[in-house]
Amino acid sequence: MTTGLNGRSVIVTGAGSGIGRAAALAFAAEGARVVVADLNAEGAATTVKEIEETGGTAVAVIGDLSEQAVVDQVVATTVERFGGVDALVNNAGIMDSMSAAADVSDAEWERVIRINLTAPFLLTRAVLPHMLKAGKGAVVNTASEAGLRGSASGAAYTASKHGIVGLTKSLAVMYRNQGIRANAIAPGGTRTGMVPQIDREALGPQTLGAYMGNVGRVAEPEEQAAAIVFLASDAASNVNGVILAVDNGWSAV
Repeated sequence: MTTGLNGRSVIVTGAGSGIGRAAALAFAAEGARVVVADLNAEGAATTVKEIEETGGTAVAVIGDLSEQAVVDQVVATTVERFGGVDALVNNAGIMDSMSAAADVSDAEWERVIRINLTAPFLLTRAVLPHMLKAGKGAVVNTASEAGLRGSASGAAYTASKHGIVGLTKSLAVMYRNQGIRANAIAPGGTRTGMVPQIDREALGPQTLGAYMGNVGRVAEPEEQAAAIVFLASDAASNVNGVILAVDNGWSAV
């Protein structure tokens, strides 16, 4: 079965680096037209340039996706340039400081939840009318190993990624009869530029350290991207509500 992505429009958030960049390039290689959404203008421009140099089509939209105005701009640009929204990849996110609940500040909690959970919700809500009108669409969220267990990150990040798992499953149930699928990947350790700022003497990092030996081989961003493209494609036409661990078996330990 082919992916069926040729000519389709795909929004990828956090596409200026890491998993998002790898996913944007992979979609473009399948013939998809890609909206590269990122806070980092330089990173987004580099991704667009790489896609265009290989004959693909891409456009960048820069801004903080936790802001409704930026979300509206991303969706409006996609519809205006490409005629609709066939797939949405909610990938952008930030790490926390691996802190236990008692050590999490209000600012850290609100920032992590806003970017990791509220922003994907806002963007999903914004694209749904277009997908519903078309009678089809795919949403792929980047959850995390921390969305499957309590021992892979701090309280804020863990809560945000469990929230993404719940959002994914809710979407799958609510819109399954309208031709819309929602799935998520749950990456394990992956070679990206996302490095948490931690206090190694604090309770959170001290506690989590005992479990990190099970991570196994660290994945390349392209390995996560391959799973994202599959879930967004026609090859996964009957896959809905799945949280796919891409973690070299970490979740099986």
